[in-house]
Amino acid sequence: MATTMIPWVAVSETVTSFCRICEALCGLELDVEDGRVVQIRPDREHVVTRGYGCIKGLRQHELYQSDDRLRQPLRREGGRLRPVAWDEALTEIGQRVRAIRGRHHPDAIAMYVGTAAGFSILHPIFAQGFMQGIGSRSSYSSATQDCSNKFAVATLLYGFPFLQPFPDIDRTRCLVVVGANPAVSKWSFLQVTNPVQRLKAIEARGGRVFVVDPRRTESAKAAGEHVFIRPGTDVFFYLGFLHELWATGGVDEARARVHAHGLEAPRELSATWSPERQAEVTKVPADVLRRIVRAYREASTTSIGEGGGAALYCSTGVNMGGQGSLAFWLQESINFLAGNLDRPGGTLVGKGIFDFPGFAKRRGLLVSRERSRVGGLPVVNDALPGGVLADEILTPGDRQVRALFVTGGNPLLTMPNAGRLRRALRELELLVVLDILPGETASEADFVLPCTSPLERPDLPFLFPLWLGMQSRPYLQATRAVARPPGQARDEATIYLDLCRACGVDLFGSKAAQRLLEAASWMRGRLRPELGRGVPQEQLLSSMLRASGEGGLSALLRHRHGRARKSTEGHDFLGQRVLTSDGKVDLAPAPLLELARELPAQFERERAAAHELRLITRRAVGTHNSWTHNHPKLVGKRNTNVIYVHPDDMARLGLREGALADVSTNVATIRLPVEPCRDLMPGTVAVPHGWGHQRAKGLSVAAQTRGVNVNLLAADGPQRLDPVSGMAHLTGIDVQVRPAAGPKDESDWSGMPASE
Repeated sequence: MATTMIPWVAVSETVTSFCRICEALCGLELDVEDGRVVQIRPDREHVVTRGYGCIKGLRQHELYQSDDRLRQPLRREGGRLRPVAWDEALTEIGQRVRAIRGRHHPDAIAMYVGTAAGFSILHPIFAQGFMQGIGSRSSYSSATQDCSNKFAVATLLYGFPFLQPFPDIDRTRCLVVVGANPAVSKWSFLQVTNPVQRLKAIEARGGRVFVVDPRRTESAKAAGEHVFIRPGTDVFFYLGFLHELWATGGVDEARARVHAHGLEAPRELSATWSPERQAEVTKVPADVLRRIVRAYREASTTSIGEGGGAALYCSTGVNMGGQGSLAFWLQESINFLAGNLDRPGGTLVGKGIFDFPGFAKRRGLLVSRERSRVGGLPVVNDALPGGVLADEILTPGDRQVRALFVTGGNPLLTMPNAGRLRRALRELELLVVLDILPGETASEADFVLPCTSPLERPDLPFLFPLWLGMQSRPYLQATRAVARPPGQARDEATIYLDLCRACGVDLFGSKAAQRLLEAASWMRGRLRPELGRGVPQEQLLSSMLRASGEGGLSALLRHRHGRARKSTEGHDFLGQRVLTSDGKVDLAPAPLLELARELPAQFERERAAAHELRLITRRAVGTHNSWTHNHPKLVGKRNTNVIYVHPDDMARLGLREGALADVSTNVATIRLPVEPCRDLMPGTVAVPHGWGHQRAKGLSVAAQTRGVNVNLLAADGPQRLDPVSGMAHLTGIDVQVRPAAGPKDESDWSGMPASE
């Protein structure tokens, strides 16, 4: 097969690349014919992933080749989106932005950055560069729907948001997984291939795995012991865990005093939270908690040479549960106090291809003292909480948001109280959406700009593995663009460079950067007309690699299956890379101690709500958030999400399998079919997220589904968010469920919230 510098010129070839749908980054082998991917297989020779892949990654090319794909810019005219030339679209967007900047504060122009932007290395850099050029601090991120608690707590404990310890899963003797389901969602804040195999391997070498979750998940069925916990009570589980660890001598105080200060705070906080007390609300029996702590403690005290070490790990089930910051702080404190942080078999802090945390800290990047205009919530990881975006649009004032750019995300399906957000978006003077498919948010836009898919751009692994080393088995890989972009689609880096020019600003606020990149863009179009004008992405990626001492892009591309890097061994973080002012872990951050004062009152509220139904969300293996429902084979036979209910609760509530039920909070009511599920803890119901595409008229497959957006039920606004991280409360929500009231035949069921 031929290999060329421009893969889509070849008539037929097989190339290697890697997936950028999730953090697993699986190695891929692709058959390409005349710029079109015709088949994707797992790369069996990849240095790490070794032939592992999931259905989403192996069918992604079919999604990108959909007839619904955005191929040219669109502009709203007479209430409809109609094609418009790039130059005309950019000129009008620029004119509107200039007018808004002329009349209002630069913060009146905002940006929402979604998860899809994060899986490219250049996309978020250029998006941030555009906002810096505008002079606006109004950036919002999908992180405040799923993980900003981890960024906020890492900043307080370790001095920087991206210092994120991860479990050493290939050597640990005991792994306690709380509110995470790696079998379906892979892993969060860590690149792990074939998670089920890796979980089973822990048990195969004599280790223990515990999965603490309100549902007996796919991960719990694959390996380890499952432990039910009432949704939203994770913080009390951690308090009981820490209490028992201290009571049984499981804290390495001598080591802790060398590397941290504030040791008394977690001791005093956990002193009254015995296993029996936490069991009142978590429903985790005291003897079960003691058994988990004993296994964790024994693994922690086993020598490294004998395969010791233990780790607590959590993900979105904890993050989004309403007490994510406190829970994550306690988890990190436990791992540290037991002597597991920065040791093989415990939790490790990786190293990327250069010291990004040190570089960013020295320049004051990503750690901000700014707060939201509405509610005074903190900026975390350079982003405001998405849960106040509607308030910032609707509340008059000097910095009121009047224009919004949405890039790599779909906030109308991922944000809390999406019904209110939709109404807010309609009040904007300008809404611009950059996307590859016309989703729900794009349906409300004034302009929609067509972007390239991951297969249509060169790339390196995204920030976490590349610059931070969040990899269980470190490696480095590069890819060229392997498919031809359809129609007039452009990469986001080029779009943001062009938007800066149209808006009369400079990328990163630097005239030199703007002029240099414009000249390079023009030169690429002149010298390589088959590519057209645009940011020379390969040259930028090559420069990034050379500056990191990794050689150029061409050299890395010769390692078709990736290039292994040195493994993370531990003993190089504590006392060396902690970035607090004194270089020690801060176990007693004032904002968290202040928030912890509310725990007794929260405990009483939990006791009072013991008989309330709690809603959790879940994900199907064939779908990814909201954006793979436009592929018929990924959606499968099911054309809707459902509400899963334990059979005992069905009988108590008078629900019937297949019949419709109304699910209500004080925010909204949604209507869904009922499906029994014995894997749920009684008192818990579950609804898969990411559905509700009926208003996305440009999605021919997804718009025909009957699903409902579960985030319509969640509350937004500053009083309903985590005050430390700005996290929305999206799981573990109290709900009322009853047989559907009113019309019940399918012709009357719109799948939209009953309140609309």
